[in-house]
Amino acid sequence: MPGTHEGLEGIKATSTRLSLVDGTAGRLILAGYDVEAIAPRAKFEEMAHLLWYGRLPMGHELETLKRDLASRRRLPKPTSTLLRDAAKASTPIIDAVRMAVATLSLGRIEAPEEDTRTLLAAFPTIVGEYWHLINAEEPVEPRADLSHAEYCLYQIFGCLPEEIDPERTRGLETYLNTVCDHGLNASTFAARVIVSTHSDLVSAVTGAVGALKGPLHGGAPGPALDMVGEISTADRAEQVILAKLERGERLMGFGHRVYRTRDPRADVLAAAAEKFYATSGDKDFYALARQVEKTALRLLSKHKPGRHLDTNVEFYTALLLNGLGFPKELFTPIFAIARVLGWTAHCLEQLRNGRLIRPDAEYIGPVDLTFSSVPTASPLN
Repeated sequence: MPGTHEGLEGIKATSTRLSLVDGTAGRLILAGYDVEAIAPRAKFEEMAHLLWYGRLPMGHELETLKRDLASRRRLPKPTSTLLRDAAKASTPIIDAVRMAVATLSLGRIEAPEEDTRTLLAAFPTIVGEYWHLINAEEPVEPRADLSHAEYCLYQIFGCLPEEIDPERTRGLETYLNTVCDHGLNASTFAARVIVSTHSDLVSAVTGAVGALKGPLHGGAPGPALDMVGEISTADRAEQVILAKLERGERLMGFGHRVYRTRDPRADVLAAAAEKFYATSGDKDFYALARQVEKTALRLLSKHKPGRHLDTNVEFYTALLLNGLGFPKELFTPIFAIARVLGWTAHCLEQLRNGRLIRPDAEYIGPVDLTFSSVPTASPLN
């Protein structure tokens, strides 16, 4: 309709210092740093300090933040009990995460900065505990002697600290840094709307997880992996992809609503995947995925000329996380472990600078109707 922007596309709803998404140039800036410059090098705790406080931490600040986050990893007993009950009911993982997050405010006084740290620290424990429970295993005990990325690997795989491969840790940390924030995406906007009412951060992040659950936002990496598995061998790539295009199917892992050129996050994760698979992981699978990508880009260019359907972050998320050993059921929860940093940073920014978010809607219904009561049925004779 004239005067409306369905989906709020093109509308600048607020100002932010957290991330710039330039879809035309294919550029993502995180608090002043190009994603290619910072994601492969920074510690996740450094990214947290950068987004929360607007600058990278000094050495003592980094160590203090690491210790503080590590001290918040143990879940409240009611949260762990809820996860056990959810596992008995075979609740989907992202639903269990949403329910568990909502309980993190139990017995706590609302304090935004405290909540940001508790939320960031708790997410790996929530995902790890639930993953063990739905696989009929006992969760591992929280530890305070690991970095955030190491703790994610420990929680989910149960590996001892000395068994955690530094290359594996770096691969995961690069992923967490790369996807920790990305403008006013659906879940981040949901969080900002909730906290703009001066609600608490736990409520805002619970709402964000609810938004992330939707397959149009958080579910693409799994199907991208499924396509590679369906093709199975390089000689079938052209046949399978061509058939999908002729049926009008979307190729998962290619194209993006915002980027009109290659997604810069894909470049970062492509480099991380190449580095990881050079020494670890299933090299045959990696070679197959790269052949699938090459074939898909060639056929997309031919069948959809001018559309700029380049490889996006979901394709290389699937390739990297699969190589790191994560099953596809955990792709969206691992994404949430990263994105909770962006959610909390946006909530803090909204509380500092923002006002109540309340857009208008264009009414397209009828007007000037005349009301008359529904006639009462006649009593039976």
